Amino acid sequence: MIINKVALSGIITIDLEDFYPKGERVLFDIKDLLFEGLMLREKDFREFIKNENWAEYQDKYIALICSADAVVPVWAYMLLALHLEPYAKKIVYGNLEVLETILFNEALRTLDIDSYKDARIVIKGCGHLPVPKAAYVEIAMLLRPVAKSIMYGEACSAVPLYKKPK
Repeated sequence: MIINKVALSGIITIDLEDFYPKGERVLFDIKDLLFEGLMLREKDFREFIKNENWAEYQDKYIALICSADAVVPVWAYMLLALHLEPYAKKIVYGNLEVLETILFNEALRTLDIDSYKDARIVIKGCGHLPVPKAAYVEIAMLLRPVAKSIMYGEACSAVPLYKKPK
């Protein structure tokens, strides 16, 4: 008879992919709206705002950036966000990694941390979804005050990270 020692160990595995918010991510780059790739002209920008089909952003996660080396006034990002807000699930300033970090931080804040009091926890490592490194840091910081131990990887071959002092 084969005994599953991992199952009997009482170790709790947390897979951060379980917190992955489902939905399309969109990088909205203002560079395409710049005059000659150098500057934002208010009149042209407001014309774009007026004519854009904002409904195409329904239920999407939006990251607003300007990847060109240009000065874009803060109000331009604000104006975009105000027009996207009725449709998008979430809008952030930054690249897609910033967006993912914010989404994961929001999801992890809903975790009932007290339910992990004195638990032996493994934070699952490899997966198929793009979990940002910042999410691993966040979950470790959230669990440290309550967990008995925190490990990383798989229950059968975990890297020990933290053990509560006796």
